[in-house]
Amino acid sequence: MLTIRVERPDDLARGLEELCLEPPRPTVVVAGGACKLSVGDAGLIEPALTDLAAAADRLDAAIVDGGTDAGVMRILGRARANGHSFPLVGVVVDSLAVEPGTEPDGEQAVLEPNHSHAVLVPGDEWGDEVPWLVRVADALAAGAPSITVLANGGDIAFEDAAASVNGGRIVLALDGSGRTADELAAAARGEPADERARVLAASGLVHVLDLREDGDGLAVEVERLLARGG
Repeated sequence: MLTIRVERPDDLARGLEELCLEPPRPTVVVAGGACKLSVGDAGLIEPALTDLAAAADRLDAAIVDGGTDAGVMRILGRARANGHSFPLVGVVVDSLAVEPGTEPDGEQAVLEPNHSHAVLVPGDEWGDEVPWLVRVADALAAGAPSITVLANGGDIAFEDAAASVNGGRIVLALDGSGRTADELAAAARGEPADERARVLAASGLVHVLDLREDGDGLAVEVERLLARGG
């Protein structure tokens, strides 16, 4: 895993060059459940993200996520380790990240070892990485199409979705994956939902894919959205 530390947004261009990443390239942000992802929800999400990993290779796309060894990030890391070579870039709060094989302390979390790259960013608590994740995705895309996929997730996932919407990026909510993604999907359908979800859905940038009805459709939908420009 190639790792850099950045302190300011202006450091990102230099950092990506140090990581041997070459913008522009199609970029997919994956946000969602970490340590609170249930076994049942993970079982529904895993095949979809495995297909997404294969699509990233076909599209010469990068995937950006939260980079720790838990939940959707662990699923993506293990999918990449199964014969794929796309850049999988974790964006993690530096003070809370520990190397694989190290025992975390308190709120710390271990970096997922199958990620190809990690960008360690300033902050003191989980959620401080949210604006940096968007900045990294924007820098990687550099004008190429990009979208966000939301699978499960808690309060920070609402922040991730809001940051993408505020940046004009489509958020594809995986309905059936649980929690925040399901709230966004309900709001996008006009059903009762969390107020935060209703505000985001009103942007018109929240799209829905029902994993229970179209579990094989994530890669196809991501390719379609990227082809139309995100």
